[in-house]
Amino acid sequence: MIRAIIVDDEQYGRENLKNLLGRYCPEVEVVGEADSVEQGVKVLKDPSLKPDVAFLDINLQDGLVFQLLNELDERPFEVIFVTAYEQFAVKAFKYSAIDYVLKPIDPDALKEAVAQIRPGRLNRIAQRLDVFQGALAQPHTYEKLTVSALDGIYFLNLKEIVRFEADDNYTNIFMQNGDRLTASKTIKSYEDLLVNQHFFRVHKRHMINLNFIRKFVKGDGGYLVMDDGKEIDVSRRRRAEFIERVRKLQEEL
Repeated sequence: MIRAIIVDDEQYGRENLKNLLGRYCPEVEVVGEADSVEQGVKVLKDPSLKPDVAFLDINLQDGLVFQLLNELDERPFEVIFVTAYEQFAVKAFKYSAIDYVLKPIDPDALKEAVAQIRPGRLNRIAQRLDVFQGALAQPHTYEKLTVSALDGIYFLNLKEIVRFEADDNYTNIFMQNGDRLTASKTIKSYEDLLVNQHFFRVHKRHMINLNFIRKFVKGDGGYLVMDDGKEIDVSRRRRAEFIERVRKLQEEL
């Protein structure tokens, strides 16, 4: 069983989430509840509860839930935000690889979030929350990307990512220092997330950082040569848009 705590200042919200968990996620046992920052600190510090996950609303009656998290010396549990926040907050969740469920709660989204919980796994939640709060505070200046890879959780500087390469439902990420890691997300999810950054999907299998292009070889079978020496095909249907993006990047410089 997965042991869970619910922190929400609305009784209806807590009851609704408990009912949905009981119906759609029977592997989750709710072992404690709280309706405020103060009560949440007490519950999460209770040594008898030992939760695997905390379902947290962001706005509580006596402050933001981040105050609660900052008062905890240790956070060995996973975090899933259950919130009405949208727009920038949703993107901040994705950059930090923190799971969330939007209100009103969709059962499928709840099941998907619960499926990611791995009790006992090193979740590096403190660092992920730092990335989240930074992205939430400055929504147009993302610097780091949190990646759940097959062998752990990584915090990558966006400016050091050379390219992404699709591998079925996984994505290989290649770094400036030569490292490669495999993320458990599709390349489409990274394309959507980085749409306003200096990344461009030039091919169904490849998305590149425009700052690492060494050469563009024109012609019918046009391709790129990256700074790491890798040759990347540019699909015919994406070529005109790619050339326009490069032109705009040059104007910015």
